[in-house]
Formats: sequence, C-alpha cells, structure tokens
Amino acid sequence: MKRIVRRSLLAATAALAIVLSGLVAAPAQAAVWSTCDQWGNWTNSGYTLYNNIWGSGRGPQCMWANSATNWGVWANHPNTGGIKSYPNSTRWSGKRVSALGTLSSSFNVSVPTSGVAFTTTYDVWSSDNRYEIMLWMNKYGAVGPIGSYQTSATVGGHSWNVYRGGHSGITVFSFVRTSNTSSGTVDIKAVCNWLRSRGWFGDVTIGNVQFGYEITSSSGGRDFVTNNLTITAT
Repeated sequence: MKRIVRRSLLAATAALAIVLSGLVAAPAQAAVWSTCDQWGNWTNSGYTLYNNIWGSGRGPQCMWANSATNWGVWANHPNTGGIKSYPNSTRWSGKRVSALGTLSSSFNVSVPTSGVAFTTTYDVWSSDNRYEIMLWMNKYGAVGPIGSYQTSATVGGHSWNVYRGGHSGITVFSFVRTSNTSSGTVDIKAVCNWLRSRGWFGDVTIGNVQFGYEITSSSGGRDFVTNNLTITAT
C-alpha cells in the first residue's frame, strides 16, 4: 500500500513539473545568473545586463546569463501594439566623439523570425541622454523606426536606411540595416563621426552603449539568445 502511494506522489510531482515548465522557460545551459524581475540586472566583466520590462500591456519575461557575453531572454508579450521591453547588455564609454579610440561591437544571435514583432538593436546614448543612436541589425513583424526617412548610407561596415525623429526632448537617429543579419561587427565610432560630419550633433560625449531586443510582441513565449556579444570601448 505504501509503495502504491509513493508511486502516486511521484507521478503527481512529475506532472506538476511538466505544467510549470510550460509557464517559465529555462536556458539551455545552467545559467550563472537569471531573473524574472521587471528591473532585474547583473553586472559582470564591465557589462550590465538589464531585464528591462517597461511597456504597457506587457507579459512575463525572464533573462539568464551563462557569462557577461552569452545571455538570453524568454518573453511572452501579447500581440498588441507598443514596445513592451528592451532586455539588453550595457557598457559605458564616457568619451567625446573626437577622443574615441575604438568603439565597436561584434554580435551573434539566434532569434525567432515569425509570429513576433521586435528588432535586434544597438542603442547608443550621449552621456546627457539628449541623443540616441539606434542601429537595427534585424527586424521582424510590425515594427518601424521613429521619425522620417533622411537618406541611405554605408558606414560602420553596413548599409542602412537612416531616419531622424525624436521623443521627450530626445533626438533619435535610427540606422535600419537594409537586410537582416544575425551576426556581424559594427564600427560604432564611424557612425558617430558620420553624424558629426553632417552637423546632426556636435562633439558629444558617448555614454551608454547598449545591445538587445526591443520587443513588441512574442505571444506564447519566445527565446531571444545572444550567443556572443562584445563591446569594445577605448
């Protein structure tokens, strides 16, 4: 009789584990850090990872990291309009454009390509947060940049359609890659010098350099994996 009860308990526990595994996704590897908190963050090796869930109508989202340069996020945001989150990795520059030695980044990601709306993007800020440079490496679903189309450009190792707009007193420059890519190297310094040469901003100090996923919808729960990301700021 005791053996039968024990087997029943084990079966019930296994069934509960299966149900729970469908609610919250876990990383493929054993993460050294993870969070499901709205503002959860972790600093390691000069990078700070932010879960960063802030849009209205948002769903659950969990972030994990195997290292400072290998991390990902599981997000289950409804199929409605508006940006829900920007989970990202951030590194500080703190130098004027004219004083930049190297400001570049290499990335490799695995992302969903259907049934979602998001962009994989760099978000580069001036230290006073008056200017925002967005570098869209790929985009899927109903998403688009702020502002109006200005010109096309080949700079920083990629070809872009360039938009200019703003919000809340912030001037936003959006560089939307002409075709999607899941890996590459970007010369961010060259992009900054291109903007300065056009007189769109002056010799500003570059502050936070961020890379992540600006997610509008990912209904049912989807994985966004940064296989590798390095940001070099000297």
